Amino acid sequence: TPMPIAQMEQEFPEAFEEFVKVCKTLEDHYRDMQDMEFTVENRKLYMLQTRNGKRTAQAALKIACDLVDEGMRTEEEAVAMIDPRNLDTLLHPQFDAAALKAATPVAKALGASPGAACGKIVFTAEDAETWNARGEKVVLVRLETSPEDITGMKASQGILTVRGGMTSHAAVVARGMGTCCVSGCGDIVMDEANKKFTLAGKEYHEGDFISIDGSTGNIYDGIIPTVDATIAGEFGRIMGWADKFRT
Repeated sequence: TPMPIAQMEQEFPEAFEEFVKVCKTLEDHYRDMQDMEFTVENRKLYMLQTRNGKRTAQAALKIACDLVDEGMRTEEEAVAMIDPRNLDTLLHPQFDAAALKAATPVAKALGASPGAACGKIVFTAEDAETWNARGEKVVLVRLETSPEDITGMKASQGILTVRGGMTSHAAVVARGMGTCCVSGCGDIVMDEANKKFTLAGKEYHEGDFISIDGSTGNIYDGIIPTVDATIAGEFGRIMGWADKFRT
């Protein structure tokens, strides 16, 4: 039965001590963060497998910097570890980390264009423009978008569609604009005529708040504050090293 690592330390101290040593050995060998699978049977530790762990863009920066600080990687190697395609997500607004940790997604769809957005729900491009003109932050919710929606898409903090994938009109245009977009949320039951939809058992109306994460595809009820992207901390260190080794 799975249990927290802290509980393992209490119940199987010898196996835990051995596990800590194995973790260090594997990380020293692979010089990267590891995703390990193991079990404890009759108080004996059995390692099942290990692999380089999957990570978010933000985590990748921290791991690379930590490996340099621990003397396991050079600065040049740390830069090479970062997939530049993932950095795009860090150049857009993100949800406040503390607020996000306390939130639970009500649905998940395709993260079609990175960034985070929070705003009042509108159902037409015209309403998006009107509400934006009076200072309201809006999220445009559509079955799917079309070229006629461009001005409304520009006026929105984010775009959420019921249909479409990564190459849909909404996804492609949003990426070009640098606007957050979540597409293909088939769980939404849309009622455009009455400007409402149902998701996860709740009915949402025009003007209700919703938050979407275009990097993960997660959709949240209500307001999750966003913070602007900054090139600081680990991101700043990595970019500084990249400048140093630019050819």
